[in-house]
Amino acid sequence: MEQGYVPYQSQDIESSGDEQQLRQYELLSKLQNLVKQLPSKMQQRLSHTLLSDIACCLLDQAIFTIVNDLQEIQHLTEKNLYNQRQKMLVDHKGLKQEMKIKHQEETQTARSHNAALIKSRQEKEKQTLDKRLKEELHQMDMKLQKELDQRVTGQQATLQSAGVTGFFITSDPKEIKLQMVILQLIKDLAAQ
Repeated sequence: MEQGYVPYQSQDIESSGDEQQLRQYELLSKLQNLVKQLPSKMQQRLSHTLLSDIACCLLDQAIFTIVNDLQEIQHLTEKNLYNQRQKMLVDHKGLKQEMKIKHQEETQTARSHNAALIKSRQEKEKQTLDKRLKEELHQMDMKLQKELDQRVTGQQATLQSAGVTGFFITSDPKEIKLQMVILQLIKDLAAQ
């Protein structure tokens, strides 16, 4: 026998397999304990088979990293979208304030016989501005919702390709809720 040569030992593979099996059972047990804290309707959706499959895929520690990274990206995205909306609200408030000042100046410099006419025109201007700003805000909200939906689809695709059980691209609210619960279970396991 050559020096340094270590003959193949099936015990090493068996013990490695046993360790993985033990780790999978440990993860499954922790998942089952976490699921007990959920509402009964959600518990019913998280079958033993599904939990066992999740525990199996979590043997790959990279899944925890992927979930953590996706969570960080999600928080940054939400913060950015919130800031965009807040900026629009501040801009709108500024436009309303400018109009209010303009209208006050017009009212102060107006002659009394023109006051009713000026008030009527100002009310129409205010209504037109309010309608425009409401529409802009609605368009912004639609844009933000679309971005969030795209982010969800991207996360679903990432987790599906990483092999996380329960993840596939869907817009079904019930399935998305289940996926969110699975993500929370994974995050809770990572924290333990």
